[in-house]
Amino acid sequence: MSTSAQPAISAQSSVPPVLAEVVRSGFVEGRHRGSLVVLAEDGSVEFALGDVTAPVFPRSSNKPMQAAGVLRAGLELTGERLALAAASHSGETFHLDLVRKMLADHGLTPERLQCPPDLPLDPQEAEAYLASGAVRERVTMNCSGKHTAMLAVCALRDWPLETYLDPEHPLQQLIHSVVEEAAGEPVAAVGTDGCGAPLTAISLTGLARAYRSFVLAAPGTAERNVADAMRAHPEYVAGTRRPDTWLMREIPGALSKMGAEAVQAVALPDGRALAFKIDDGATRTLGPVLARALTLMGVEAPVVQRIGRAPLLGGGREVGEIRAAF
Repeated sequence: MSTSAQPAISAQSSVPPVLAEVVRSGFVEGRHRGSLVVLAEDGSVEFALGDVTAPVFPRSSNKPMQAAGVLRAGLELTGERLALAAASHSGETFHLDLVRKMLADHGLTPERLQCPPDLPLDPQEAEAYLASGAVRERVTMNCSGKHTAMLAVCALRDWPLETYLDPEHPLQQLIHSVVEEAAGEPVAAVGTDGCGAPLTAISLTGLARAYRSFVLAAPGTAERNVADAMRAHPEYVAGTRRPDTWLMREIPGALSKMGAEAVQAVALPDGRALAFKIDDGATRTLGPVLARALTLMGVEAPVVQRIGRAPLLGGGREVGEIRAAF
């Protein structure tokens, strides 16, 4: 991994720049616009594309902050369990087994979960799951680890279980504060995520700052414990066939988490960080855009090329690609 400096780049306009192109048979058939920010080691903005100060919903990229809030509330979680509390898991057997064990260990049942019933997030796992005759369950939903941790700390603190997703609930108020502290800015809006949990809006710059603060946090703090668990057990954060897992496995000290609607945040152990969002929510662009941003940051590792590869097929064969456009 190289740490060579890159020249500052900046682009601000009312129309977000094109971050990715869809190229089929040599013809550009589509473009995806968005915004991206990279922070230098000292936390300053090294380069930015688009508006990186406007609020966005980070979606599941907020999960490390939510997991830190659970720890601050008093729940003792370590290792794979803490990684799963910050996960958008693929629904592989080892994910589901640990969710069920965590629930049972805290005297909870799957019926207590308020995330919606769903299929495994990973397409291969979903096919196998349906072929086995199984149906959608709350445990199978990719956010079930987070919800299990939230329920567990509420049971520990004797906080209401029925309303654990209410933005005014003591746990959600604590998480709100953790987000603001990590991002270094006030939450701009509160919505409802796909799993039903409260969702806090911050800027892309704030999101990058939050990830930077987690990797630089003092050992033993909630933030550092979350970062360390995610990096030690990345397969529990995502899955065996997921880019977040590959990146955290193969780039020492990297912290990575994607979010729905094409959000991605990454921090490196030296304090550099990035965050971006594709405006139209096309998650197929995440790999190519992330790989290009890491390359601009001087990160050199085989996993970068692996993540960046996004072929397009025609008639079952490769005829094009999705590629970064900056």
